[in-house]
Amino acid sequence: MHDLAHLLQDAMNRKHVSTEAVAHATGIRTPRIRAFLQDGATGPVHPTREELAELAELLALPQTELLEGARRHSSRAAHDAVPS
Repeated sequence: MHDLAHLLQDAMNRKHVSTEAVAHATGIRTPRIRAFLQDGATGPVHPTREELAELAELLALPQTELLEGARRHSSRAAHDAVPS
């Protein structure tokens, strides 16, 4: 299982969409998407369930796979926006 960053990057490459295009389509701010791409769920910016649902829908990813990718590699469970 890939972490969140790899899942997003792979899906964006497959669909040939940029960070800005994802931000425009989802309403998620571009810096947040860049943070998810760079740090996955382990960085200082944690995705919300709503953001993950929007990303899953736009990028045609199973929401459960995206949630698992966000959960699996998070090292700060107490601060996660996506609890285990």
